[in-house]
Formats: sequence, structure tokens, C-alpha cells
Amino acid sequence: MSTDKPPLRSRQWFDDAADPGMTALYLERYLNYGLTRRELQSGRPIIGIAQTGSDLTPCNRHHLELAQRVRDGIRDRGGIALEFPVHPLQETGKRPTAALDRNLAYLSLVEVLYGYPLDGVVLTTGCDKTTPACLMAAATVNLPAIVLSGGPMLDGHWRGRLAGSGSIIWEARQRHAAGEIGYDEFMEMAAASAPSTGHCNTMGTALSMNCLAEALGMSLPGCASIPAPYRERAQMAYATGQRIITLALENRRPSEIMTKPAFENAIVAASAIGASSNCPPHLIAIARHVGVDLSLADWQRVGRNVPLLVDCQPAGVWLGEAFHRAGGMPAVLAELLKAGLLHGDAPTVAGPTMAESLAQAPEPDRRVIRPVDNPLMSRAGFVVLSGNLFDAAIMKTSVIGDGFRRRYLATPGAENTVTLRAIVFEGPEDYHARINDPALGIDENCLLVIRNCGPVGYPGSAEVVNMLPPDRLVQAGITQLPTMGDGRQSGTSASPSILNVSPEAAVGGGLALLRTGDPIRIDLNADRVDLLVDEDEFARRRAEFLAPNLANQTPWQEIYRSLVGQLSSGGCLEPATAYLDVLAARGSPRHSH
Repeated sequence: MSTDKPPLRSRQWFDDAADPGMTALYLERYLNYGLTRRELQSGRPIIGIAQTGSDLTPCNRHHLELAQRVRDGIRDRGGIALEFPVHPLQETGKRPTAALDRNLAYLSLVEVLYGYPLDGVVLTTGCDKTTPACLMAAATVNLPAIVLSGGPMLDGHWRGRLAGSGSIIWEARQRHAAGEIGYDEFMEMAAASAPSTGHCNTMGTALSMNCLAEALGMSLPGCASIPAPYRERAQMAYATGQRIITLALENRRPSEIMTKPAFENAIVAASAIGASSNCPPHLIAIARHVGVDLSLADWQRVGRNVPLLVDCQPAGVWLGEAFHRAGGMPAVLAELLKAGLLHGDAPTVAGPTMAESLAQAPEPDRRVIRPVDNPLMSRAGFVVLSGNLFDAAIMKTSVIGDGFRRRYLATPGAENTVTLRAIVFEGPEDYHARINDPALGIDENCLLVIRNCGPVGYPGSAEVVNMLPPDRLVQAGITQLPTMGDGRQSGTSASPSILNVSPEAAVGGGLALLRTGDPIRIDLNADRVDLLVDEDEFARRRAEFLAPNLANQTPWQEIYRSLVGQLSSGGCLEPATAYLDVLAARGSPRHSH
């Protein structure tokens, strides 16, 4: 905990007797909706509520109501709340992809936290990109901060069984391709998975990232899993509002919570819950902005051999309500702590260490949260791959099903290796146009490859790698082929794809040199993916490579493409990663007049 407790920075705006002219300018306009001079000059902490809820962000929309309970907690502990909007980030609404705007929301939030009279901030999170964007910004400014997640929707049901967000859409896509359902039933299946306010009720990116925020120590214990409509969600909002006052008065900053051990705890937790394949780039991005050295190598080193404990879709069968009732993240983290897999001395925003905060963790429902010695899968972390086509890619092993393993990874004497024929698509439009083209001769020995879908190529990196096989294969019962690409896939997908290939094709990565019909060898024993052509042919293709002409549709797309890094390093705006702890390192912002 910091021992340096400077005066609350909001006083530089509202109560600087040495500069009455500027104080008057700042003070008077904040009086025009009912705040009083006495309040603003009382020395009470001014707390921001970073509001990610809006009509454009339905997964977070209930934060508009939860904010009142946050305000109540802030007021009851002697603070003053100032609520402000965050750039909308809705995974299922933003085109071309919400990933494009994660860094835009980050930039705008940095400017708010740095340039306005705030002593601390409550980060309201939920939908996929809202959690990393908010944590990245809080890390950069290094202002006392705490995460209030919005919680998953209630469990969905379709025809008497659980209907999970995203997961049922991938199932409906297969049924539609097989001719089993029509358009209207497709839509009905999708609608069944969204019965209430809240974000995805599967262990997609939203629930995963909010669970990892808790594992990082940036949320109060139990915050991540509470379903959005439950009364406990509003109670957690109140408790979070109270806690940020203590953090602000103690000047307890994100850099003191989000340490290297905390990030290692989050990686371990990611494996144990079967977290989304989008978590590695997001967690690396947060770490880079707080100044912690974290890479994909850490995901392999720390998380590869961690068992899968949580039986939740898409890696399992249950949904968010069952996960919460089973004990949520406190129960999972307590299991990991008992097994010696966590840094128990890592600090948390709750005050005590991780180990101390888990002392009262509930005994889990073993149907949903397994013990370490009886997991769903013994080694469930992400595999980090490399080879002659790319420097880095990831595969989520917790979704490798028995059927996929038998077909591709169980050849006697060559277990965990397979050689496949590449079928290359230039993007999702090309995939949809040609996937059923009989001239491609796609069979079960093919690897579907999609390129030009990374941070620069798309732009923003798109969730398009989990490609469905041709309709005729789906109708024959082959609903899953190996897939690979320089984009991402939804965290709700159960496809064990090779994802986030870096460097991407658009900047000259090896996928740009790949041709349909090429043999690709995947070796999960050696963690390699290799194009099986001779060096001369590889060099000839490299010499012939021409960078694509990328057409920008908005000014932000051009700015983003010119500054963004690769997914393997977090997909950050590279110049922004040099701005660490700006409050301490860069000084106070200049006056406005």
C-alpha cells in the first residue's frame, strides 16, 4: 500500500486559495445543477463513475440503474459522485468489430481520468471490451480504481434445455446449414439465450474478463458472477461505491494491485474457468499499460498445466446462474489456492491479500466447480504455437472435444499431430461466398484458413475464425473442421481453432504466403504449425508478396491502423504503452484558462 498520500487532487480544481481565479472558473459551473460550494470545497473525495451502459450497449445498460447504488455507497462514505459516459463497446452491435473501438474507449477514458477533478473511479464493466478498456485506462493514469461488473444474464432455455449466449447460435448455425431449421427458428433459438438484462451467460469473453478482473484483485470478492437481475448485484454496487472512498483516501492505485503475481493469478484462473480465447490479448494489454512484463510465454508457463474446474458452456454444460450459485470466483480461487496454484499474498482492492479475502469462500457445488484432484480436464490452459508461418498463435485446449481429438489428434504413434490440406479464404466475405464451392474439394482432412482479419487487416481483428464446414459435411455429421486465422473467435465458441496468428497477413505474416492445397503440419507436442514446402518455394512466395491496399472507411480506422500492434502483444496502440503512471510521471495537466 502506498504511504505517499498527497492531498486529494480534486482540490487543485475546487479549492486552491493560491489561485482564486482558476478555482472560481472550475467551481462555478459545477454548481449549476445543484452541487454546493460547501460540498465541493469540503475536502470530500470526488469519485468518477465511468458509465459504460447505454442503449447502444445493451449488455451494460443496467449500469444506468446500478449507478444510483454506487452513488449511495459513495455518498454514505463521505464522497461525491460524478458520473460520465464511456465510448460504447457492444460486441454484438459494433461494425466492423468492437475490437476496433477498445483502444478508442481506452484513449478517451485516459483523457477523462487525467483531465478532470477526480480522486478515484468506479469502472462499470460487462460486455467483452469494456473490461480491458477500463482497466487499461485506469492503469495508464494510475488513479485509485475499482471494477464493478454488471453480471451475466439469467440462464436461457430452449425446448427444455439450457440455451447459452452465443453457444446456441453456433448450434443453430449448424442446424440451419444441415437444413434442420429455417430462418424463423434460427432467430427463436438465438432469442432464447437472452432472457434478461446482463452480459453473456456463458463463459464467453464478458464473464471471463470480469472473472479475471476479480482474480487480478480489482473487484470485490464475488463480484464477477452475480447475475445482473439479482438483488446482490445492486448490493455489490453499493459496497463498491463505499470501497472506492477508502481506496481514494489511501491513494491505493492500480499499480499496487495489478502486479506480476496478480497477472499470474489471473492466468491460472483463466485456465481453471475455461476462459475465452480473447483473454490473452486483453490481459497482456492491461499489463503493458500498468508496466508489467507479461507475454504469451507467461500464459504457456503459468497456465498450460492448470486443470479445468468450472463446468460452464462452451467448455462444459452449465451457465452463469449455476456458476454463481456454485460459489463463483471465490470458490474457484479458493480451490486453486489450496492446491498451491495461486500467489496468496497478492493484494486486492478489498484490502486484505488474496488468501485473506478467500478465507470465507463458500464450499462449492461440485457439480459445477470441481476440485483440483477431480477436474473436467487435467491440462486446460492455452497452447502457444509458433512455426514457419507465424511467430505466435494460441489454441484453447479446454474446448477440444472427444470427437475432435479422435479424428485429428489420436493417430496411433503420432498422437497430437496431424497434417491437413489448407483451404484459404481472404476474409469472411470470401468464406461465405465460397465455402460450399465443390471445386475446393473440402473434406474432413482440410484446415480452413482465414486471413486479413487481424488488427490491421480487418481493421480491429474480427471474430471470424470459427468457420463452419460446407453444408454437405454438416449434413453428413461433420460439424467441426480444424480452423486457423489471424483474427479471433467468439469466447462463446467451442471451436479449438488456431487463433490470433501474429504477425497477421496484412503486414506480411506467413499466412499471406499460404495457398489453397498447401500441406500444413500441426504438432501439439512441439507446439508448432508449419507449412510443408521447401525453402526455395517459401522464399519465392515471400519475394512476390505485395502488401494489400487497405481502404479506410473512417478517420479512426486510419489512425488505428497506423498505430496498432499485433494480438500477440495485446493489440495496443504502441505509442500509448510508453505512458505509464501519468499522474506521477507527467505531472498535473495545465490549466484550461
